[in-house]
Amino acid sequence: MNRTARAFWLDSPGRGVIREVDLPAPGADEVLVRSLYSGVSRGTETLVFRGGVPESQHAAMRAPFQEGDFPAPVKYGYLNVGVVEEGLEALVGRTVFCLYPHQTRYVVPAGAVTPVPDGVPAGRAVLAGTVETAVNALWDAAPLVGDRIAVVGGGMVGCSVAALLARFPGVRVQLVDADPARARTAAALGVGFALPGEALGECDLVVHASATEQGLGRALELLRPEGTVVELSWYGDRKVSLPLGEAFHSRRLVIRSSQVGTVSPARANRTYADRLALALDLLAAPALDALVTGESAFEELPDVMPRLASGETPALCHRVRYDTP
Repeated sequence: MNRTARAFWLDSPGRGVIREVDLPAPGADEVLVRSLYSGVSRGTETLVFRGGVPESQHAAMRAPFQEGDFPAPVKYGYLNVGVVEEGLEALVGRTVFCLYPHQTRYVVPAGAVTPVPDGVPAGRAVLAGTVETAVNALWDAAPLVGDRIAVVGGGMVGCSVAALLARFPGVRVQLVDADPARARTAAALGVGFALPGEALGECDLVVHASATEQGLGRALELLRPEGTVVELSWYGDRKVSLPLGEAFHSRRLVIRSSQVGTVSPARANRTYADRLALALDLLAAPALDALVTGESAFEELPDVMPRLASGETPALCHRVRYDTP
């Protein structure tokens, strides 16, 4: 068995390289995984790529199998699907999801991988980490049957939330984004779409995921009195102003944060493994393929990441393909 692999590293802010790494033989409770696909979550990973993680958040932002430190050099990523080639017999030959960076092969504890259900294609399973974030957000938000809901921000997380809300009975769900092209994504997910100025108001709940000051302000405007904004955006090192004057207090509005690093207190009896397994089960829905908006080979990552970070290549989830066994 070949004991080397190739990994994508951020060598310095804005510059990625591929490095060769040596792999250990898997121990008794470990597995060796050959990557099939990984995913670039454009929001978080491009923030890391441009060196935008504030020093105060270096510890909180560490990925489970990150190597190096922010701002660089660092090996970062958390959406990987592969096949187990060696290790725990019960897992050999299984397709698994792991919160691992972009690397051709890797060795991890067997407990760090989650088998992909038979009905979920490997290429779609790279979305598991983001759908898991959406699951946690909806545990926090606790939407009810018949709610009027807006999701402001049609990025990867916002679209994942909208896709899950589309399955709730009787709800009015509208994806709100400044990019008219997101209307096609909304249609594929089975939800309504509106530009910010045309969005329907009197919402019981607004999930905000645009990572912009303007989006958060618009989210507050769309609420009914005593409505709630669940804030999913990660702003990195940027400061954000909130419109807390005018009618904010008299309308008794609520802003609540949600973050995937902790299982929602509303489901404190669930483990991280439970939450990830649920996300993978939910990925049986073909509509979620709409969130994968581009694909390239692993070897192209040093050229692709700068284009994703700058917006030259627009994307929700950009999928990385591993062509070489």
